[in-house]
Amino acid sequence: MSDKIKVVVIGGGPGGYVAAIRASQLGGDVTLVEKEYLGGTCLNVGCIPTKALLHSAEIYEEAVEGAKYGIFANDIKIDFTKVQERKKLVTKQLVSGVKGLLAANKVKVVFGEATFTGKDSIAIKTEKGTETIKADKFIVATGSIPAKPPIPGIESTKCIDSTGALELQEVPKTMIIVGGGVIGVEIATLYSTLGCKITIIEMLDEILPMMDGELTKSIRSKLAKKGVEINTGAKVMSFKDNGDNVDVTVQMSDGKTKVFSGDKALISIGRRTNTQTIGLDKAGIVNDRGRITVNNKMETNVPGIYAIGDCVGQIMLAHIASTQGEVAAENALGHCNVFDSKTNPSCVYTKPEFASVGLTEEEAKIKGIDYIVGKFPLAANGRAMIMGEDGMIKIIAGKEYKEILGAHILGPRATDLIQELALAIQMEATIDEVIATIHAHPTVAEAIKEAALSVDKRAIHIPNK
Repeated sequence: MSDKIKVVVIGGGPGGYVAAIRASQLGGDVTLVEKEYLGGTCLNVGCIPTKALLHSAEIYEEAVEGAKYGIFANDIKIDFTKVQERKKLVTKQLVSGVKGLLAANKVKVVFGEATFTGKDSIAIKTEKGTETIKADKFIVATGSIPAKPPIPGIESTKCIDSTGALELQEVPKTMIIVGGGVIGVEIATLYSTLGCKITIIEMLDEILPMMDGELTKSIRSKLAKKGVEINTGAKVMSFKDNGDNVDVTVQMSDGKTKVFSGDKALISIGRRTNTQTIGLDKAGIVNDRGRITVNNKMETNVPGIYAIGDCVGQIMLAHIASTQGEVAAENALGHCNVFDSKTNPSCVYTKPEFASVGLTEEEAKIKGIDYIVGKFPLAANGRAMIMGEDGMIKIIAGKEYKEILGAHILGPRATDLIQELALAIQMEATIDEVIATIHAHPTVAEAIKEAALSVDKRAIHIPNK
């Protein structure tokens, strides 16, 4: 008999497969149970497919606007079938990579639907029947699924979720997007770039409510310039098929009712935990309406059972799931690690990109923190100007010690640049340490140093106010 700790991971998404690999690295005997496909939502019908389609849209937009760079091309058109084929190729290659990594780390993969039958066992329903597995430790990583509000008419085939939006075989002429969060805004960016008339309906007072308010207003303006109509403070009342279109009845912010019509209606009001069928009660796992309750070690109320990622219902992001997966695996194998989200970057793949880490101004005010702000417009950055881009870098720092509390970037490759500032927050760096770090020229990254200088009102390349 092996004296290895037997670990079962339920779910093969970015949290589950990372947890399985880490547990195996630490000497565990690991089995990964996946219901549908390795890589989960993120890799198959989420982040990766979305970004692959957005990249094609970005190339198309640059080709269309090539004349301003001295590049002239005739008869520029979209072959959306080939765009979709490339997306599938990228996804297939990455899924294959995950499969190879699991094999290399000696993780046993079982395809089937897992359900707890007790605190130390699960039943797995496979194509061949049902088998029972006992284990010393379990890591639940079952992810999430699109939320579907109880709105009359939502069962229409013209009402699609994010998965459906990514699988369309042709670009719609018009689309109504219900929800102005990250998914809705990214899909709006994608299809508006490819020529679709987009209307966003958001119930809150602003789109992207978790991001910095000042920069959110800027991205809203940029979307409007692309022809995206944004209605905030608006509530969808019903959907109704109308020939080839779907009519969406909306109560507007002024209380009046308006009907919007489109080829498709994308429902993107968020996601809910995917835990309804895994038998949480059989294992005695405490949950709040399907959201599994865990401590900072990612352990549930049942010793030896951990939960990570979207099914916990805290922050539904792939990189959060992966980080939590490492924490859970290490604790399951006898180590001691805790999860801390303070350096979690939020990224929105708009044009330009939008990224954030740490506190926003709004959050700093709510917490009563005495803070100061530095800003640097990318219109004053040489590299951004060369790329035909603009935007802003904004840093929130503590007033007394000038430690970096938050950072927000709207601009080219913002989702890559944000990592410098996430590291700064992790290291409890001050603006002086960012300023003392030499930044290459010409780069967009050097604008981070300028924003740090601006906190002290000593930026070089803009007037200080």
